Amino acid sequence: MIPDALPRRRAPLHRPLLYFAAANAVLAVVAVIGVLADDRVITGAAAWFKPAKFALSFVLYSLALAWLISLRPKASRLVGAMATVIVVAGTIEQLIIFGQVVRGTRSHYNMTTVLDGVLWITMGVTILVLFLATMVVAVRLWVTPIGDAAITWSIRLGLAVTLAGLALGNLMPGRESGVDGIVGAHTVGAPDGTPGMPLTGWSTTDGDLRIPHFFGMHALQVLPLFAAVLVVAAARLPILRSPRVRLGLVLTVSAAYAATLALLTWQALRGQPLIHPDEATLGAAAVIGLGVVVGVGVSVASAIGARKVAIA
Repeated sequence: MIPDALPRRRAPLHRPLLYFAAANAVLAVVAVIGVLADDRVITGAAAWFKPAKFALSFVLYSLALAWLISLRPKASRLVGAMATVIVVAGTIEQLIIFGQVVRGTRSHYNMTTVLDGVLWITMGVTILVLFLATMVVAVRLWVTPIGDAAITWSIRLGLAVTLAGLALGNLMPGRESGVDGIVGAHTVGAPDGTPGMPLTGWSTTDGDLRIPHFFGMHALQVLPLFAAVLVVAAARLPILRSPRVRLGLVLTVSAAYAATLALLTWQALRGQPLIHPDEATLGAAAVIGLGVVVGVGVSVASAIGARKVAIA
C-alpha cells in the first residue's frame, strides 16, 4: 500500500449523520422483521419491503458522507450545517414512509386523501431539500483535494454521479399511474405492482426507473472505494504504484459508471426490464465494455511508456 495515497481523517465524524445511520440500521432490522411477520401487500410488494430498502440506503449514504466530510483539511460550518439539514430531511422522510406502512397505504405519489396528499407534498419538499443540501456539500468537497489525484477525483466524480442519480427521482412523480389519486409511478409501460426481482423488487416485465435512481445514488460509495482498493492492491501489483495508472483507472471506471447510469435510464424509459435487454441495449453495453478495456489499456501503456523514458 502507498502510505500517502489514502487520505486520513482530519475532522471529527459528523455526529448527526452517525446517529442517523445508527437509527436507520435499527429501522432496517425492524422493517426486515416486518417483511417476515406481516403478510400485507402494498403496490404488489410486501408492505415493509420499501422501508427496509430506504433504511439500508440511508445507512450507506450517511456513513459515506460522514467519512468524506471528515477528510477535509478543516471543519466547515456550512458543510456541517448542510449535513445536519440532510439528517433532518431524511428523518422526516423516514417517519412518513414508516408511518404510511403502519397505516397500510403507500407513501410515494399518494394523493388519495387530504392526509396522504399533505404527507406526499411534505416528502417532496424534504427530497428537494436533501438534494440541495447534498449539492452544497458536494461543491465544497469538489474544490478540496483529498488524498492523491485518484482518490480526489473518485470523490468528485462519485458525488457528481450521485447527484445525477438523486435527480433521476424527478422522472417518477407525475407519470401516469393508472390509479386514481396516485400522481406518479416508477414502472414504465405498466402500472406499479408488476412482478419484481427478488430482494430489489424491480420489475421483471417492464421498465423501472428505480434502477438508475439506485445505481446513480450509490456512486458515492462505489467510486471512492474503488480508488482505495487500487491503493491497497498496489502492495501486490507494482503497476498500481504509479499515480498515473491509478488516476487513469479511476477516470475510466467513473466514465463507465456514468455511461451505465445513462444506459439504465434509457432502458427504463423505453419500458424495458433490466433482465430482458434488447439488441440496442446490449450493443450500448458492449460499447461501454470496450471503452473500459481501451481506458485500462491506455492507462497501463502510458505508465509503461513513462517508465521507459525515465530509464532512458
